[in-house]
Amino acid sequence: MASTLDRALALLAEAGEVAVVRVSSDWITPPWGVTDQPAFVNRCALIETTLSPRALLERALEVERRLGRVREAGTRWGPRPVDIDILSYDDLTLDQPGLVLPHPHLFERAFVLVPLAEIAPDRVINGRRIADAAATIDRSGMTRAG
Repeated sequence: MASTLDRALALLAEAGEVAVVRVSSDWITPPWGVTDQPAFVNRCALIETTLSPRALLERALEVERRLGRVREAGTRWGPRPVDIDILSYDDLTLDQPGLVLPHPHLFERAFVLVPLAEIAPDRVINGRRIADAAATIDRSGMTRAG
């Protein structure tokens, strides 16, 4: 799975409009949503981009497709080879079909906050410092890979 995440970052950056600045450790976490599936491997990446938020989302969805993800209507949180989310984009707030920024569940998910705190601990999103939010979330079942 780590190789899939490495490939996803390479594909995001291949056209030159995305530069990967920093990448967290990989974290193995219990599956979320549909729990009858293998553990997840999660990672966060800090990027710089010239793409708009919508164009970045389209690039992420294209990378998912290239890596074998098939989105089926009515199916959420099931097994998939890769899932790329945009957590925030500068200090922008958006609420558009298919794109809500910052990510609406950012502060509810340890598998997001813990790796994000590794690479952007002092980042403030919606008035909350990431390191502070990560320090108070339940990390049950999470282990750093490697």
